[in-house]
Amino acid sequence: MTVQDDEAVDQTRQQRRDRQNELADRLAASGALDEIFTRIDAGEALTGETGLLNAMMKSALERGLNAELTGHLGYEAGDPDASAFPNSRNGSHAKTVATEIGDVELRVPRDRDGTFTPMLVRKGQRRLDGLDARIISLYAGGMTIRDIQHHLATTVGTELSHETISKVTEEVADEVARWQQRPLDSLYPVIYLDAIIVKVRDGAHVRNKARATSKSVFRW
Repeated sequence: MTVQDDEAVDQTRQQRRDRQNELADRLAASGALDEIFTRIDAGEALTGETGLLNAMMKSALERGLNAELTGHLGYEAGDPDASAFPNSRNGSHAKTVATEIGDVELRVPRDRDGTFTPMLVRKGQRRLDGLDARIISLYAGGMTIRDIQHHLATTVGTELSHETISKVTEEVADEVARWQQRPLDSLYPVIYLDAIIVKVRDGAHVRNKARATSKSVFRW
């Protein structure tokens, strides 16, 4: 990695940090998190099946699903003129969705005519897209299906079957196999760079910069 690359990484990291700090400060100043902070201080868990993050994910997904149903029906829940519309709400059904923060138990709203097709959590969908990306990343990193299954259960509390994980990994298995069996060049030059990271003041900021101490070139 060159000095320019290192500076670009630092700049991207700083921009991300600034955006997150701004959002966190705005939320804290608005008082929207006061109750959550109070509950955490009182000993409530933030993660896990009964954690606050899981409950917030559940609330956000259910709110989105109900908004989708409202758009499908054409009227808000509790509308006194609901009887004038041809279709109506018809309770909900339970559905478990695996996410990156654990399994979320949803109440998916239904309509009487059975024509409602949610897009936020689709029919037949049992896991959110972010979890698929994590499975593929772990698989590409060399973990077995059993290892992935154990890792997800112990880290995020998501119980996925061997078959489910296999289905996800099979989607990229052919591509991985082609990459592993790709023809190799006869010669690969390899450069080893040794450097130390030092903090350098750049205007009003202190940045990490790499300073090379040695270089070796090999042919493999």
